[in-house]
Amino acid sequence: MRPPRKLRSLGRLDAPPCAAPPREAFQPEEWKIIRKLRTPERVQRFLRSLPYNREEGGETLRTFRGVVAHGTAHCLEAALAAAAILEHHGFPPLLLDIESQDDLDHVVFVFRRRGRWGAVAKSRDLGLHGRRPAFRTVRDLVLSYVDPYVDDKGRITGYGLADLRTLVRGDWRLSERNVWQVEKALIRMPHRKLKTSDRRYNAILSRYRAFKRKYPERVPDFYSHQERWM
Repeated sequence: MRPPRKLRSLGRLDAPPCAAPPREAFQPEEWKIIRKLRTPERVQRFLRSLPYNREEGGETLRTFRGVVAHGTAHCLEAALAAAAILEHHGFPPLLLDIESQDDLDHVVFVFRRRGRWGAVAKSRDLGLHGRRPAFRTVRDLVLSYVDPYVDDKGRITGYGLADLRTLVRGDWRLSERNVWQVEKALIRMPHRKLKTSDRRYNAILSRYRAFKRKYPERVPDFYSHQERWM
């Protein structure tokens, strides 16, 4: 995907929420997936089973319909698919954009269960997938991504939360075209800055570099608190 940069405003916040499409709007295979994937955990497993969309034929931003049709997804496409599925099971279509110093943002679907926040996500990196609903605040959820985000360029610097129902234009659920208007809306969404420890960042960066020198073909897996990962 083309990484969203600084996010400011997701459409007009005073616009009326856009309701989920009725069953008749979905193709049989799409509705079968929606009926089967009733929980964030099931959606996470479904998304993890799909190959990562490396956009080898050109940049894409596909909807749930596009993800089902092509059988691949990158992080923002996965977040849109999760939102389209789970809103039919009572979860508002909320996206969290995690901002990085290298402008390679990570977008995840977020949800609440029993007052705790969790996430459904897809990534090429082991530590950037979903999270169990174990976090008291959105900020606490974002903090769980801080260490796995560190590499030679990446470091989390802020985050923004958006409700997709406030988008004024664009069918982010079922369009068969790329929905670049979603990315543009995310670019306008405000971020809260996140200050993290320089000492901890440098320690994780040193550990990351040592790991890659020893195992250049492996994805780092040394992160703590993996019991909170989805």
